[in-house]
Amino acid sequence: MTADLFQELKERGLVYQTTDEEALVKHLNEESVKLYVGFDPTADSLHIGHLLPILMLRRFQQHGHVPIALVGGGTGMIGDPSFKDQERQLNTLDTVKNWSQSIKDQLSRFIDFDNQENPAVIANNYDWFGNMSMIDFLRDVGKNFTINYMMSKESVKRRIETGISYTEFAYQLLQAYDFLKLYDNYGCLLQLGGSDQWGNITSGIELLRREREVQSFALTMPLITKADGTKFGKSEGNAVWLDPEKTTPYEFYQFWINTDDRDVIKFLKYFTFLSLDEIAAIEKEFLAAPESRVAQKALAKEVTTLVHGQASYEQAVHISQALFSGAIADLSLAEIKQGFKGVPSYTVAKEADLKLLELLVTSGLVSSKRQAREDLQNGAIYINGQRIQDVDYVLSDKDKIGEEVCVLRRGKKKYFLLHFAK
Repeated sequence: MTADLFQELKERGLVYQTTDEEALVKHLNEESVKLYVGFDPTADSLHIGHLLPILMLRRFQQHGHVPIALVGGGTGMIGDPSFKDQERQLNTLDTVKNWSQSIKDQLSRFIDFDNQENPAVIANNYDWFGNMSMIDFLRDVGKNFTINYMMSKESVKRRIETGISYTEFAYQLLQAYDFLKLYDNYGCLLQLGGSDQWGNITSGIELLRREREVQSFALTMPLITKADGTKFGKSEGNAVWLDPEKTTPYEFYQFWINTDDRDVIKFLKYFTFLSLDEIAAIEKEFLAAPESRVAQKALAKEVTTLVHGQASYEQAVHISQALFSGAIADLSLAEIKQGFKGVPSYTVAKEADLKLLELLVTSGLVSSKRQAREDLQNGAIYINGQRIQDVDYVLSDKDKIGEEVCVLRRGKKKYFLLHFAK
C-alpha cells in the first residue's frame, strides 16, 4: 500500500509543493517515515481549516507511517504571521495550556495513538521552549540564519510594509527548531503543512541540514479556496468548529450539504476516504443529474460521520428532513435545539397569557395585533409545522416540545422559538 500513497495524494490534488520529490517517494516506499503537522492552540477547539492536515496524518498512518501531532503550547503564545494581515492577540500560559489539552483530545478522534505497529505521537513544543533562555535560542538557532534569508520569506515580505513585530518575525525560527527537536526525539524527517507554511518549513529543513547534516523533507497542501470566492471554513461569517458544542453536528452537516457544485468533487477527494474509483462513480452520477445533489449528500455523510459519528450524522439528516417537510413536531427537544440554534427566541413568563395573537406581538414576531390577525387569517402562521388560522387560538401543553419550546413560523422561512419558563 505504501508505494501508492504519494501517487494517490497527487491524484487527489493534495500535493502542492515538495522538496526533492524523488528522494521523498523513495523514503515513503522503503520505510516507515515519521512526519509531523503543527497545530497552534489559538482557540479551545480546532476548526475545519485544520481538517485537511489532520486527515493527511490519518492517510499516512493508514499506510504504515508514524504521524506526530505537535501542539504548539509554546508557539501558540506568539502566533504565526504567515499570510495574516495583522498580529494575533497574545494569550496567557494557562489559557494556552487548556487549549492544548482540548486539541490533544480532538486529535485522538482522527489518528490512532494506541496502534500496535505505528502509534501516533503527540508532542508539545512548550516542553522545549518553556525553559529555553534567549541566550540559548540565539546561540543554537539564530546563528544559522541571516536576516536576508528571513526577510526573503513571502510570509514576512507581505507584512513588512504594514509592520511586523520581532516576536512574529522570529516565528519561523521557532518552527525550524520544532523540526530539529522532533528529529532528535523521534527521528522525524517530514513536515506537512498548508502552502502558506512553505517558508517556515524550509527554514526547518535548512536548520536540520546545518545542525544535523541530514536531508529532511517538506510536503505542502494547497490552500483551500471556494469557487464563489468566499473563505473556506466559514458559515455565515462564523468558523465551523470540530467541537459539537461550538458547531452542532446539524450545522456541520449543513455546511457540507450546501457545498457549491463547482467544489464538491474536489472536496470529496480532499476530505473523504472514499476511493478515487468511488468518487469517479459519484461524479458521473452527479454530472448526469446535478439536481439530485448526490455528491453533496455523499460529502456531508462522509465528513459528518468521520468527525461526529454515525448517530450524529443520522440525527442531522433527520433534522434536515423535518425542517424541509415542515414536520417540526417529529423532532425531539435536543434536535430542536440543534436545528434552531441561533434562531430568534422569546421566553414566555410562567403566568403569561398564552393567546397566540398576543404572543405574536409580545415576542416581536409581528409588529401589531392587526398584523397578527391578518397573518393568522391568511394562513401565514405555523406552530411546530402546523398552520394555525384561528385568531382566538390559545397555546397548550400539546404545543410544547419537551415541555420547553414551541417553534413559530411566519411565512415560508421566518422561524421563531418560544421558550416557556418553568
